[in-house]
This record gives sequence, structure tokens and C-alpha cells, in this order.
Amino acid sequence: MATGALYKFIRPLLFWLPAETSHSLTVATLRLLYRFPAAGTCLRFALLRRLPDLPISVMGLHFPNPVGLAAGLDKNGECIRPLADFGFGFIEIGTVTPRPQPGNPAPRMFRLANHAALINRLGFNNVGVYRMITNLAKSGKAGLIGINIGKNRDTPLERAVDDYLSMLQAVYLHADYVTVNISSPNTTGLRDLQNEENLHELLRALKAEQAILAAKYGRYVPIAIKVAPDLDDDQARIIAVQVLEHKFDAVVATNTTITRPGLAHEPLASQTGGLSGRPLKRLSTDIIRKLYSHLQGKAPIIGVGGIENAEDAWEKLVAGADLIQLYTALIYEGPCIVNKIVRGLAKYVSDSGCETLHQAVIRARKA
Repeated sequence: MATGALYKFIRPLLFWLPAETSHSLTVATLRLLYRFPAAGTCLRFALLRRLPDLPISVMGLHFPNPVGLAAGLDKNGECIRPLADFGFGFIEIGTVTPRPQPGNPAPRMFRLANHAALINRLGFNNVGVYRMITNLAKSGKAGLIGINIGKNRDTPLERAVDDYLSMLQAVYLHADYVTVNISSPNTTGLRDLQNEENLHELLRALKAEQAILAAKYGRYVPIAIKVAPDLDDDQARIIAVQVLEHKFDAVVATNTTITRPGLAHEPLASQTGGLSGRPLKRLSTDIIRKLYSHLQGKAPIIGVGGIENAEDAWEKLVAGADLIQLYTALIYEGPCIVNKIVRGLAKYVSDSGCETLHQAVIRARKA
């Protein structure tokens, strides 16, 4: 595919730059290109013309395919339309907080190219929820949009619920679903919200507010909770029990890891922050499997972490995921990866003799 060849040419130039500079340049370039209608037409022709239909219904939403963009790439909702034209079945933007914040000091993003991985300690850098909403309005509707919400770093843990409630209220009418991020390792104390007592209070408050907003606007917007890959068996069980008790709509598994699996001799592994990409693959799949053993399909799972191809995506689905997301592999492989994964999953369905992805996955889980 010509687009793939073009990215192979461009990637060395992007990788010559510091990781965050390259990221910012890419976002800015996509925004600039889409000021010219022909750019979008060309991208759609290159990336979507061979994209098979692979529909699936999750959280009461109908996804054209199960491959989504994970939060973190488009934090501020600045380039939703070009990203949608990559072929994603849904896009998650954010993490966004009530007030703008700059995040942690730079440098704060590092490539581990030999391992197809990234380490970041960005720290929820974003323009704040109201400017993000303005960006969304400018972009127009471009498929299913999830909004990933967090608390401001200077909000004490005992007031974190207030930040999440204000965020849910602010984004409710603009999201197809909302993800509650309590698992980033780059905001001090945030992962403490995964503890049983804190989690109970947060989920209870969010579900109560969701009910109020649904009645007010006549529209039910699902809420997912994003968890860490660094959970032990008991922590995974507690989260699953709380999700079922509070009737949460989904779990996103997982965020980045603070461990460094298989990176003992990698110099950059000593950098603090969350690790994503290939080394995260097994950790995230194990958490998905643990959560599914408790949830048993009563709450869907969105699988994230180390997905580089259709085989990885299929493994996540069979382990218990209903949808999958990627981010780091997009950086290393370019936009054609979405098309490749969707076509690969379609082949799994065809080879299974089933008519739908859901049927094929259920059959594979029972095998």
C-alpha cells in the first residue's frame, strides 16, 4: 500500500526528532493537511477502500469494527477527523482534566525502538475540558468518540471525586462513552483510587451522577473505568466485583506499566514513567484474562497493551476483551496498521465459519 511505503520513508525523519516533538509535529501536520479537502479524500481512499465491515455491539453502541485508538495520542481532540480516516472503529481522546495543566517537565517521552515501546511521564498535559470541547465542536462528528477523564494533579485525593463528577457533567453530551482514568502512573497518588474503599466511593458517585444526567438529557452515555496492568490477583478481583456491584458499563485494561519486563539491558528502562508497547503485551493480556474470569461477560472489556498485529488483537479478544485499542504500534507501524488488523480479524471470522466477530470469539473461548 502506498501509504505504508510513505510512512516507512517518513518514520526515520520523525524518529530523528525527540519523541514528544515528533508527536506534536505529527498532530499539527494532520490538522494543517485537513484544511485542504483533497487531503482527507486521498487519505480515505488509501486507507479505507480495502477496509472490511466487522461490526460489533458493545455498551449499547454499534462499532463499525473493534479496533480503536487508545487515549493519549489526541489528548485535546485536535485531529479526530484525520484519525478517523485511518480506519479506527472508535477514537478515545484525552486524558483531559477540569483545568488546563502543563504536565511534568520535559523530556518526558522516550522511544525504546528495539522493543517497539515507549516510556512516558507526561502527567495529563492538556488544554482543559472546555477548550477540548471547543475543539470537538470544530471537528464535527467523525465516528464514535470516547472521552478519557482525569483529575488535576493539584486536586487532593480526598477531593478527586469532585473532579471526576465535574468532568462527567462537562463531557456527557459530547461523548459516546466516557473512560475514567484512575490508573496513570504519572499523577502522584492516582492509582490509590483503585483501592477498594476509594474505588467504591468513586464508582458509586459516578453511577449516581450518570443516572441524573441520563434523565436530564434523555440519553444514556456508558462509563468505563481504566485500570493498571500492575494489579495482583486480589486487586483484579476487587475491581471486577466493584464494577459488577455498581453496574459500571465497561473496563479498559490496561494503562501503562511501571514495571520493565524484558528490559534489563535497555538503558532507557531506568527512566521513570509508564511503559507501553510490545513489553506490555503479556501483562495486559493476563489482566484481561483475570478480569474476565470474574466478569464472565457481564461487563465488557476494552483490551489495550502491546497490540501490533491481528494475532495480538485476536489473543486479547479470546482472553476476554470485546474491543481493542492501540497507540504505540501506530507510532512504529504507521496508519496502515489499522487496516491490517481489521482485515486480519475478518479472516479469523471467515476461517471460523462464523458470521460475526462476536460468534467467532465466543467459539474460540470455548475451544
